[in-house]
Amino acid sequence: MRDDLWVKMTQLAEIPGVSGQEQAVVHFLWDELAGRADAAEIDSLGNVYIRREGRRPGPEMLVAAHSDQIGAAVKYVDKAGFLRMERVGGTLDALLVGRKVRVGSVPGVVGVKPGHYQSDEERRTVPDTDQLYVDVGADNQDEVYDMGIQIGTQITYDDQLSRMADGNRFAGAAVDDRAGCAVLWQLLEEMVSADFGGTLWAVFTVQEEVGLRGAGVAAEYIQPDFGIALDTIPCGGTPDVKDRQLHTRIGEGPVLALAAGRRCSAPMHPAVRDLLISAAEDNGIPYQPMIFSGGNNDAAAMQIAADGIPAGSVTLPRRYSHSPVEMADLRDLEATTNLLHAVTERMEEKDQFSFL
Repeated sequence: MRDDLWVKMTQLAEIPGVSGQEQAVVHFLWDELAGRADAAEIDSLGNVYIRREGRRPGPEMLVAAHSDQIGAAVKYVDKAGFLRMERVGGTLDALLVGRKVRVGSVPGVVGVKPGHYQSDEERRTVPDTDQLYVDVGADNQDEVYDMGIQIGTQITYDDQLSRMADGNRFAGAAVDDRAGCAVLWQLLEEMVSADFGGTLWAVFTVQEEVGLRGAGVAAEYIQPDFGIALDTIPCGGTPDVKDRQLHTRIGEGPVLALAAGRRCSAPMHPAVRDLLISAAEDNGIPYQPMIFSGGNNDAAAMQIAADGIPAGSVTLPRRYSHSPVEMADLRDLEATTNLLHAVTERMEEKDQFSFL
């Protein structure tokens, strides 16, 4: 399975899809999955819905993985042909300087003042995005426009995915959340011949990085019995992160975020928590419980859709979050696929997801 996941991961990571401009990713997923679904559709926002029907009645489960990535958009083109940009999602100023990027399909670099002429202060300071510019090798505005670049064209890191020497770990841009998309794609393939009761809705959501927008729409539309957000999550294990901040590790199984957000603003529903933990423990699947105060994911949007949907998240630990070198582990992708499969096998036993 790991090699299958690696192939899916490399295919997905190569496709640019900044929030709001996920068309290429959506088109790819539609071509790969729609013809093998019991039902499939794309809504006006860009969410891809793939439905698999079980062989017996049972609850409806929504599993969502977001197809968008962080990046930037062209804000202005000056007369000399240099581009100014606006960040999209959680892109970090410090990780833009001197990077190779793609402006649409056009290669470029984020310019940097020659080190020989930087003052001591400049060498210590991270410039704001407003001070940065992208050089696509043009000499004037017209040359830029002739390349097909316009105001609003997406800008992404130009960093190919690399498999590390151990064969399990890999690093590159857009691991968040193309890794989740790869797992959901793998799960759908396995569910073709699976014996389960209920309905699986696999949704590849859009605009997660700019406010969990796609998941809110999807959950309101489907109104499932319960939902799971399939995402990546920062982890520890590196010299710059203390265990008391992040005690989780890559290669040690999926992370169950029992609560997320500032002051635990998005707690996992207790019925979903119990279902995930029992499925993992009964099947010998490693997992890592965690309280994550650094942000939310699609589960938070599901919880407040309709009249409230029981939801939680199954997340893949990753190092170097929101960078062009995010690192994850194929063993975690495999274990997460197995966990979600185990949940589908027992979800018909769950006749209600009451808070009590």
